[in-house]
Amino acid sequence: MENEPLKIGITQGDPNGVGMELILRMFQSEMMFKYATPVVYASPGTFSYYKKTLGLDEPSYNLVSSAKEAVAGKLNLVVGSDDKVEISIGNASADGGKQALECLQKALQDSENYDALVTAPLDKSTVADRETGFTGHTGYIANFFGIDNYCMFLVSEELKSALVTEHLAVSEIAQHLSEDKIINKVHVVYNSLREDFNILKPRIAVLGLNPHAGDNGLLGKEEQTIIQPAVQQLFDQEKLVFGPYSADSFFGSGQYKQFDAVVAMYHDQGLIPFKSMAFYEGVNYTAGLPIIRTSPDHGTAYSLAGKGTADLQSMRNAYFEAIHIVKNRRQFHTDFENPLPFAELRRERFRIDF
Repeated sequence: MENEPLKIGITQGDPNGVGMELILRMFQSEMMFKYATPVVYASPGTFSYYKKTLGLDEPSYNLVSSAKEAVAGKLNLVVGSDDKVEISIGNASADGGKQALECLQKALQDSENYDALVTAPLDKSTVADRETGFTGHTGYIANFFGIDNYCMFLVSEELKSALVTEHLAVSEIAQHLSEDKIINKVHVVYNSLREDFNILKPRIAVLGLNPHAGDNGLLGKEEQTIIQPAVQQLFDQEKLVFGPYSADSFFGSGQYKQFDAVVAMYHDQGLIPFKSMAFYEGVNYTAGLPIIRTSPDHGTAYSLAGKGTADLQSMRNAYFEAIHIVKNRRQFHTDFENPLPFAELRRERFRIDF
């Protein structure tokens, strides 16, 4: 129902990392319940373990079988995994990876009953041992919903950075680039900026792959043969897409401030500048999915786990960004679902009878 509080699903992440700790500390504040109803997909044993370790009296949880049953004003818990995992704070383990994946799977299976999903960090290496081909939340969630065209999109007030390729070895990046792939990724970013971030006529910059954007073919030809033709096609479609830009000078000169989003060719090209500017505030958003999914822009932070000192800001921002995107998307569809009647209304309003 439109007037009911939003429901935000949250996965616990790796039981040996900072995920559960951040969730518990975050929901010490009553403010977190004001705008949405949280539903955590977790192991009750892991929840209790961290609550005791951190010496917390609150929050307690309301046990439900699905987000559909979640009670507003309370922290609700769906049993994502009932495995008895031996928690070893700060240490990677295959059992920890298994529990993290089970909680994610449970959340995805329940996706029709919440409005957005926030995923706490997990350790890809521990999950990959059990799930062949697992390279991270983004691709796994897209695969679950059968989506081929999606985009890892890091967002903050200062910079929005999208990736054409994600978790690939550097030696493999060029062979995974194509004109169509760049065009498809930019379309996802363009639509997301309009629907999810209320930027109706976005300006998008596309970075080159090679140093100095190939230096007119001297340092690589991907800019001439793949990236520039893709940018031209997009521009011909009346989208404000420009490039390719040399990444170092683009960020070093502050040119990125002239654009609503930047599309990078590979992981570190987009994430190093982003995390340099917004490591504690940034949010990882997956654009192009049938669900809204956000995440903090950091990993499991094993070295900080269990100490009660890990920064809450990125996790808190992921929660509120999910809420904002739900509301922005609803407003966008309300505004644009009946454009013809609206146009007719305007004509009627301004008609002059002689």
